[in-house]
Amino acid sequence: MVEVTFLAAQLPPVEQAYLLEARQMQALSFAVHIPLVCFGIAFPSLVLLAEWLHLRTGDPLYRTLARRWSKVMLALFAVGAVTGTILSFEMGLLWPGFMAAFGDVFGLGFALEGFSFFVEAIFIAIYVYGWDRLSPRAHFLSGIPIAVAGFTGSLMVISVNAWMQNPTGFRLRADGQVVDVEPVKALFANPYLWPQLTHMYVAGYLVAGFLVAAAYAVRRLRGDRSRYVRTALIIPLTVAAIAAPVQIVVGDWIARQVAETQPTKLAAFEGLGETTRGAPIHLGGWYVDGEVKAGIEIPRLLSLLAAHDPDAVVEGLDAVPEAERPPVNLVRLAFQTMVGIGTFLALVGGVHVVTLLRRGRMPLSPWFLRAVVLAGPLSVLALIAGWVATEVGRQPWVVYGVMRTSEAVTGADGIPVGYATLVVVYTALIAAVAWILRRLARVPLEDAPQGAERVTD
Repeated sequence: MVEVTFLAAQLPPVEQAYLLEARQMQALSFAVHIPLVCFGIAFPSLVLLAEWLHLRTGDPLYRTLARRWSKVMLALFAVGAVTGTILSFEMGLLWPGFMAAFGDVFGLGFALEGFSFFVEAIFIAIYVYGWDRLSPRAHFLSGIPIAVAGFTGSLMVISVNAWMQNPTGFRLRADGQVVDVEPVKALFANPYLWPQLTHMYVAGYLVAGFLVAAAYAVRRLRGDRSRYVRTALIIPLTVAAIAAPVQIVVGDWIARQVAETQPTKLAAFEGLGETTRGAPIHLGGWYVDGEVKAGIEIPRLLSLLAAHDPDAVVEGLDAVPEAERPPVNLVRLAFQTMVGIGTFLALVGGVHVVTLLRRGRMPLSPWFLRAVVLAGPLSVLALIAGWVATEVGRQPWVVYGVMRTSEAVTGADGIPVGYATLVVVYTALIAAVAWILRRLARVPLEDAPQGAERVTD
């Protein structure tokens, strides 16, 4: 962290002709990295759940499943290390004004995230290579620090982002100097942190669960009716199905926090041009000249959701100058995409849970399996859309109400070249990940239990 802050100080901000390109570079890196963060948060728990089922039942199928998933976990961790490193360098190279001014505030968060990363790396190596070298109980216990480190690492990074949304824990002098820094207060006593962290943590289980389930739903649709595929499908799908309705409740929590700390962002979410008592919500439509055109209006719903009072006053975009408003239609489209997909995921999860409880088995009809296949990539789209709403909705501020993004960007040349290079690197990386995962999927089952490949239903 010290080296990145030092590097940032050597690249002072000037008028940057490529501000948009710099933001797009950061967004591209983030869009590639954030699904891997979800797997870092949730996938170790899925692996441990499968191994725990083996320890509890003695069924070797669960051990086979956990062992195969652990290899996927290792591969995705390695790729996440690459994309995370790129992101960390971009913070210093693209946004030197931000890093130089506020590095003392959030440096603790990045330092602790680095510690979590090394703990996770060490125990992933022990876990993956310890299957035949450790006792079953010791091996299971060696996986727990992976899940803990995945959580703490994301906690540290999200604490920094929550601080950017609602900056506290420092004082800004008249000359712009940051003084009286209290890192612990800034990062961990921030009321914005806990709803945002919970929202992201539940999203991790949604993305990892639905993506893994989608892969096995494809195999099922192609005719693989083995017990192995059915088991590998039901575990992540059940976890995701439980997370989906929880996310709706958490979404209400974070929406009320946005209404309190970032009312302009909330107004952009809903295209609310004027401060309104009993503000409505519009489904669809397009924001033009201070109002939503061609949308379906639901009266008073925004006031009800934001303040739990249908007659509450909700601040509109007119409360701030036009230069301090985010691009409304982009933010609004991203927000409604996230909410719409989240509703679909909750419906898929609800059908699964209800069928499981009523009939003692998961639904296996072709239409439901196709819905699961669709839910996988849609969950990633909802994740990215949610972060677009969060980050673009904060614009034009990099630190909300304190520093503009244009004040933080580097004045260095070469942004277009770097952008093009990044596109090539990520294209190659995505192709490599797809190749690795396909190779892992084609490897014969290790220690396959008798009957695992037979048709059993």
